[in-house]
Amino acid sequence: MPPKQQRIRVEVDGQSLELSNLDKVLYPAAGFTKGEIINYYTQVAPVLLPHLRDRALTRIRFPNGVDGQSFFEKNKPGGTPDWVRVETLPVPGSTKDRETIDYVVADDLPTLVWLANLAALELHTPQWRVGEDPDLMVVDLDPGAPAGLRECCAVAVLMRDRLAEDGLTAYPKTSGKKGMQLSCPIAGTQPAEEVSAYAHRIAEELERGNPKSITSKMTKRLRTGKVFIDWSQNSAAKTTVAPYSLRAQAQPTVSTPLTWEEVEEGGARAFAPDEVLERIEELGDLLEDLLTPGPSLPS
Repeated sequence: MPPKQQRIRVEVDGQSLELSNLDKVLYPAAGFTKGEIINYYTQVAPVLLPHLRDRALTRIRFPNGVDGQSFFEKNKPGGTPDWVRVETLPVPGSTKDRETIDYVVADDLPTLVWLANLAALELHTPQWRVGEDPDLMVVDLDPGAPAGLRECCAVAVLMRDRLAEDGLTAYPKTSGKKGMQLSCPIAGTQPAEEVSAYAHRIAEELERGNPKSITSKMTKRLRTGKVFIDWSQNSAAKTTVAPYSLRAQAQPTVSTPLTWEEVEEGGARAFAPDEVLERIEELGDLLEDLLTPGPSLPS
């Protein structure tokens, strides 16, 4: 763009925003630009925003693209517009009562577009809404090479069936990288420590029954050829990549909800933004039921 056109002012749902460097390539291998990133997040907003609403947002920003340096951002950045929702919350796990973070909460499309313009490619959320106990239980399925997504699918089915015995319904999605996540809506009446302990117990149980393919232990050297069931995602200090968030790979990929039929067939794979938008048009939001509270976890 000529210099005078590198910044443009737009109106999004009644809010005035300045967008910059829309032609800047942030995924060099794919030639995927900041303008295309903003366009993707604008189109996916109707299904993405309900999963972000009321959740303190952690962003991973890539101002010089996925091949450049990145940084995690929890605090609101300088120059945050006054119409962006900000919640001052205690630092999870902090032992000092006065340690707080001014979190951005992305409840609306203007905030989402503003974040995309800041090259906040990845959006990560906790398992709880502001001021509440966790309303989601999440397990991350992380394959150790040579295991991959196909092996994650097999473990996901085992985990789904085991959780169903306790009255929990699991919903699968790709991480957008090498693994998967399963999420279960829960009642929101139990602290993170209880949720994490339950997930840990189930992961250990599945490991005992499938020691050649599953590990519940953090030690990386024990993961070779196995799928690590990361139960620790339920810690109050942890976040998980949001459904429909972009991921910082060489090619733009998305954390994508899956059908159980796809998982049972071992068909999980990386999906591109245009594919995800097509899936939404065909299937709707496969994770919509996560927005409704589920049962309490067994004691």
